[in-house]
Amino acid sequence: MDDRHDGRGLALLQATLDLEIKALQTLRNQFGAIWVQALDLLRACPGRVVVSGIGKSGIIARKIAATLASTGTPALFLHPAEALHGDMGMVTSDDVVLALSKSGESEEVNAMLTALRRQGVRVIALTCNPVSTLGHVADIVLCQGDAEEACPLNLAPTSSTTAALAAGDALAMALMSLKEFNQEDFALRHPGGRLGKRLLLMAREVMLDGERNPVAPLDIPMGRALTLISEKQAGALSLVDAAGRLAGLITDYDLRKIMESGRNPLDVAPAAIMNPKPVVIAEHEKAFAALCLMQGREKPITVLPVVDRENRPVGMLRLHDLVGAGL
Repeated sequence: MDDRHDGRGLALLQATLDLEIKALQTLRNQFGAIWVQALDLLRACPGRVVVSGIGKSGIIARKIAATLASTGTPALFLHPAEALHGDMGMVTSDDVVLALSKSGESEEVNAMLTALRRQGVRVIALTCNPVSTLGHVADIVLCQGDAEEACPLNLAPTSSTTAALAAGDALAMALMSLKEFNQEDFALRHPGGRLGKRLLLMAREVMLDGERNPVAPLDIPMGRALTLISEKQAGALSLVDAAGRLAGLITDYDLRKIMESGRNPLDVAPAAIMNPKPVVIAEHEKAFAALCLMQGREKPITVLPVVDRENRPVGMLRLHDLVGAGL
């Protein structure tokens, strides 16, 4: 392989990032009072933030709308061409439009905004050209700076779209903090993902409960205990005292230790070999906390009794159920 060719390719890769980094630095230098005004308008918006753009700006606008919506600011993407043919009906006077256009002269965007302004809709523009038609139509104009594109022809949107995306992220993250949007709020908007499950799924939602919960009195004969362990398919049995409180836990491991010692398990009382202080979790705790308890030990455990506030075993968690739940 030609080392000279390698060197040129590496330089070209680095040059692209250098120009895009420069665009981000230019953008950062634009931040000031007008950006805070935009934040205030977005934060006070009683409706939704409608993000719009066409071409590459439209692709960035879709991402910004998605980021806003998932971080506590209701938002949607509106295609300007479709808006001119009926989709404008999705926008109300309670909404705020965030319009993206590098030049500020996109005909579809400006035609849409002119019509929306007649309905009293407030408009924030994000552009490289604040003195453009878009700049005149908007209530607030955010200038991202006019950095050189990374394209060798200075034509394909590269540095400008990177800066626009970063500007959207900055607005969304600032709004997220100002609204005190927390992990639980985030999880409510992402219930299908692993993060959502880890933050939302409760131990009681995964545990074996009711008739499936392997529970027995402390004085249960070993033969009956073995039957229950097999029937409940948990590999363990919670033993309770007369008040129904957890007195101990007997597991398959305890039984194997008896057999390895040469003794007959049927000759041993469950209470004699149980763990009187098993690891447990409260029913109001998150399932992910249970998973961490089970896996974060020197010797991981595969079952975990779930107890109520009175230390009564109301369920049993199995490691494979937690893994199967997507945690």
